[in-house]
Amino acid sequence: MRPSHSAPRPDFPTPEPAGPPLRLLVADDNPVVRAGLTALLSGRPDTTVVAEARDGREAYEAAVQHRPDVILLDVRMPGVDGISALPHLVRLAPVMMLTYSHETETVREALRLGAGGYLVHGEFTTEQLVRAVRDVREGRPHVTPGATRALLPTLRVDAPAHATPQLPSSVPDLTTPPLSQLQPPMGQSFRSRFRLSVREAEIMDLIASGMTNQQIATACFITEKTVKNHINRIFAKLHSTTRSQATAKWLGVA
Repeated sequence: MRPSHSAPRPDFPTPEPAGPPLRLLVADDNPVVRAGLTALLSGRPDTTVVAEARDGREAYEAAVQHRPDVILLDVRMPGVDGISALPHLVRLAPVMMLTYSHETETVREALRLGAGGYLVHGEFTTEQLVRAVRDVREGRPHVTPGATRALLPTLRVDAPAHATPQLPSSVPDLTTPPLSQLQPPMGQSFRSRFRLSVREAEIMDLIASGMTNQQIATACFITEKTVKNHINRIFAKLHSTTRSQATAKWLGVA
């Protein structure tokens, strides 16, 4: 009698059921970023956002209440900022910085205080973000190119010309592949598909950071009228009609 086709074959192990989704806390004062990340990460079978926070204090309270698997933390927030909250949050869950800030001192301080990763907006895809979150949960660091470049001056200090730069002991091992091998440099990132000029990209970054037209004009040493002209061209290229829509597309959370 021939065996039934439905009988399991002994040489193929029964696949293990998928584990529960990673439970994430998103802390960012920008409501567009929070909403976009929550929509992206909660719409997947492997991740879900269990809480949101607008600053470091809310992040700590939410982490105590919900005990997330990983905390996604912005740097610049009103009230208690991300760097100030970081030493308290790392006692509750692994923390991955997810931010615009890639200044050398900020990146170094975040890693020194225990951040398990440092991702700069615009330098990763959704799949890379999810992979980074899972790796940080397992103790494998992830740093995107913008943050890595911020560390390079530190790695080169006092190093002989022929020597391979050594990482400071307080900085996680950035030589592991993660995003740096999967991801092209920032200038070639997914943002390049919008074909913004260097000035337009600079202004779009300032828009996404929450600046007004007047603040952008001051920061860029141009008139508000010039800012408005740039914004009109930016919105046309991003097929957006509002700052929120443009920001969401620019950050990849639309």
